[in-house]
Amino acid sequence: MVLVRQEIGDVLRDFRQQKGRTLRQIASRASVALGYLSEVERGQKEASSEILASVADALGVPLSVIMREVSDRLAGAEATTQAAVTGYVIPDRVPDELVSEFDNSGSQKELAGVWL
Repeated sequence: MVLVRQEIGDVLRDFRQQKGRTLRQIASRASVALGYLSEVERGQKEASSEILASVADALGVPLSVIMREVSDRLAGAEATTQAAVTGYVIPDRVPDELVSEFDNSGSQKELAGVWL
């Protein structure tokens, strides 16, 4: 099971490391206790929206960018979980081999004995 707090912590840590900042520097700039921020990064504590906004500001990264990255990672984890459970992944586009089964007029063709 994917934990949102774990993904948030991972994303915050990744952005902090990309910026070349220490945990101490970001905690100080965000006015957050060093130990608390460490627990947030490790996914052990849930950060409030106010703390997330403060940390994002200290990182110089818009909160929306951080949350988008969290969302993308969650979507990837869910797709992996779905594939493991069902044995297949729902594609995000129509495969080329199916697209080629339609002629230019938009008429459907038969594929493996089934009309599309």
